[in-house]
Amino acid sequence: MARIAFVTDSASDLDPAVAATAGIRVVPLVVTFGNDTYRAGVDLTVEEFWQRMTAPDAPFPKTAASSPGDFKAVYESVFAEGADAIVAVHVAASLSGAMKSAEIAKSMLPDREIHLVDSQGASMAESILCFMGQEMAALGVSAEEIARVLNDRASDLRMYVSLETLEYLKKGGRISGAQAAIGTLLSVKPIIAVEDGKVETADKPRTRSKSRERCIELICARPIERVAILHTMAPDVEEFKAEVIRRAGLDPATVTVSTVGASVGPHLGPGCVGAAVLYKR
Repeated sequence: MARIAFVTDSASDLDPAVAATAGIRVVPLVVTFGNDTYRAGVDLTVEEFWQRMTAPDAPFPKTAASSPGDFKAVYESVFAEGADAIVAVHVAASLSGAMKSAEIAKSMLPDREIHLVDSQGASMAESILCFMGQEMAALGVSAEEIARVLNDRASDLRMYVSLETLEYLKKGGRISGAQAAIGTLLSVKPIIAVEDGKVETADKPRTRSKSRERCIELICARPIERVAILHTMAPDVEEFKAEVIRRAGLDPATVTVSTVGASVGPHLGPGCVGAAVLYKR
């Protein structure tokens, strides 16, 4: 049976220890604070990122995709370790240049079997697809078929996140200044949805408790196949997780919690909580 390896990027928010245990390689994307540039998850841990992000007078971090050469180096090292094929699941092409770098890296290795998957999302949406792919590989499914299924199922993925403010999305260039200004004027605690690679405002509750409640409603609105809770140092993440499990009737052992790191965190800001969810068909 062909040995299929899985690769993702640091926008997946896959904990390095979890990735290592699962055998998933992570291409680090780049984050820059002022004059200091780091590889997310390599030179800068999640904890260090949030310390810098929330420090007084800290410069707003800028995120960027790694170069095609960086992607190529990871792919080559995976093949050197004995893989016959790679399935690489990356952050939405509409949200990052990572997919473009991955496509160029693939073209630089024409004799290798590399299949790219656009997750159409970010954070744990990428990880959900990676783990699905690994389960299929264990059943003997080919890399080509795994990539086809994952690209298809990406349309069933959603991310819902209850934010403290729209300000960080504005600074990160994900929404307009006018959209952010409206949210600030109304003192809302907005909920964003990421669907088919687009970031939209799903609702604008006026208080944090109402925002959390509405976010859970949106997550649990349809039958759930897989879900991963994500947060940006939110103190109420465990309560949020417990409520999602209760309402959706999920097995607690199947629901993970991940802290959003340096590739996605600058766009959300601190204190957010939400989930990446794959809905049943």
